[in-house]
Amino acid sequence: MSVSIENLKVSLGGRPILKGLSLDLPGGEVSGLIGPNGCGKTTLLRSIAGLLPLQGGSISWRHRQVAQMKAGERARQIAILPQSAQAPEGMKVADLVARGRSPHLRPFRPMSKVDRDAVQRALADVGLEHLGDRPVAALSGGQRQRAWIAMVLAQDTPLVLLDEPTTFLDLPHQVDILRLARRLSTEHGKTVVMVLHDLNFAARFCDRIAALKEGQLVAEGAPETVLTQQTIGQMFGMTCRILSDPRHNTPFVLPD
Repeated sequence: MSVSIENLKVSLGGRPILKGLSLDLPGGEVSGLIGPNGCGKTTLLRSIAGLLPLQGGSISWRHRQVAQMKAGERARQIAILPQSAQAPEGMKVADLVARGRSPHLRPFRPMSKVDRDAVQRALADVGLEHLGDRPVAALSGGQRQRAWIAMVLAQDTPLVLLDEPTTFLDLPHQVDILRLARRLSTEHGKTVVMVLHDLNFAARFCDRIAALKEGQLVAEGAPETVLTQQTIGQMFGMTCRILSDPRHNTPFVLPD
């Protein structure tokens, strides 16, 4: 039950961004998208979520074409955390997280105990259970990012897309969020696809990595097969050494 992407072509403002990209992202695993700024990582993530029109090719999830799903069905299947999200003025943290339950609610019916429990569980997962009554605007940048991640968790979809989920977070909270992404896969069987800039975090927390450059796939596979001197040089035009992380037995990229 992978995310299957075939010959994908997407343009923004008339400019081609994804240029015939084909890729399979395995179900039940954590896949990382890496590459230089402007290479198409965010465009690919938004395309998987069904938020952008396709100029060619297809994206399927659970043997269904994402483009053919109705909005409600898509929202029950796929959750996405965008790079820069804005909450309405005055909204409280718990109310923001509760928005994640919207695809599961019947019209004109209040949230059930199942929905309320999902909200509280999501707040606890990101360490904000004590801030549910606080306005989102009163949070620090890192706390706001965690509140948005909680909303995605409350949506409780089998496919979770995270666009730079560690933005604005200090180092301990970056690790906490990436560990949470791993748990979504290992403990709950969810498929997680996330854009990451830190190559060493990608190596440590992702089962597979897809490396992009100029809208095309450079390499794809397990971290040790993708994070090589050749691939990194091709993506970023820089030299580096690849060491082995002695604790996690994953590649460690050390720029020259």
